[in-house]
Amino acid sequence: MADMNEANGGGAMQVDVNLVRQLAELLDTTQLTEIEVEDGDRKIRVARKAAPVAAAPMHYAAAPAPATAPAAAAPQVDNAGPSAPSDANAVRSPMVGTVYLSAEPGAKPFASVGQSVAAGDTLLIVEAMKVMNPITAPSAGTVKAVLVENGQPVEFDQPLVVVE
Repeated sequence: MADMNEANGGGAMQVDVNLVRQLAELLDTTQLTEIEVEDGDRKIRVARKAAPVAAAPMHYAAAPAPATAPAAAAPQVDNAGPSAPSDANAVRSPMVGTVYLSAEPGAKPFASVGQSVAAGDTLLIVEAMKVMNPITAPSAGTVKAVLVENGQPVEFDQPLVVVE
């Protein structure tokens, strides 16, 4: 699970087991596949294979979705019709993070219900670890529903916007 490199090649490296555990937990929480920390001559890299990463998001998405999706989706279901087709056509979050509907506070939202969008147009932003990740329309269409609120935490694979 962890590769440990020693810069001086001499004696044995002192390994902080608690640090390695914290880094491993950070991998789980952030959905990263590897993390590396350097402190002077000491370097610790914790990595995991891609297969467990694919399985882990299903656990994260399953538990929170019932708590957040019905409250956020309830008003949209009335406007957009049955919820099953809406979720089937929804653009989903590729990561865990915080959603922002506009480029900055007070600015016009990237997309709103009834708006026509082209493939590649930014629908919203998901911030993960201080990185702003634009979420784009997969194809041209009309925004039928926005299933999240500005500043809301989102989970991996959570429906965000319905474009048909």
